[in-house]
Amino acid sequence: MSIRHGLLALLEPGARYGSQLRSEFESRTGATWPLNVGQVYTTLNRLERDGMVTQDGEDEAGHALYAITEQGRTELRNWFATPVDRSSPPRDELAIKLAMAVGTPGVDIRQVIQSQRHHTVKAMQDYTRLKSQALASIESGGSTERDDVAWLLVLEQLIFQTEAEARWLDHCEVRLIRLSAATGRTAATARPASGEQPTAPAATGPSGRSRA
Repeated sequence: MSIRHGLLALLEPGARYGSQLRSEFESRTGATWPLNVGQVYTTLNRLERDGMVTQDGEDEAGHALYAITEQGRTELRNWFATPVDRSSPPRDELAIKLAMAVGTPGVDIRQVIQSQRHHTVKAMQDYTRLKSQALASIESGGSTERDDVAWLLVLEQLIFQTEAEARWLDHCEVRLIRLSAATGRTAATARPASGEQPTAPAATGPSGRSRA
């Protein structure tokens, strides 16, 4: 998540102070990725160091205001114009958990999958409910319509993400069932039938013919 670029985008309309930026960021994203004030000011200090923002006096309450610079605007335009890099995907805890569960003694991986599926479906239902509320708020109009639309986009991404996760979990379970069945068939083929003695291969001579 690029907090750096998110703050630059929020500064584009005009100067803001730290806690105001935090509130606007959380309003725009529905607090999906909450920020603390310390994190905001740390990022602002780095942006100021890099020439992306500059301090712009204070408001009536004495809050230090920050404004975006031309260098910051160029950085922001480049961010919007550049696709998000997927060549180094972020670590996914669920994928790592299932990968580690394979072959770990005492772990019922199908139970892990079922437990996660229950949680994922519940999250999907919650996101869908919140989406209905966001749509109702947009249809009713109001001064926060822009933030409602932004929150709706975030919610729909979360819904698509959980839907994909649920499908992937179904796929993982089917894959494990098929592998288990295939392993069972291989083992059954390798074992002689009950009461049957394994037959030793006939000895052959140098010519390859049987000596029997």
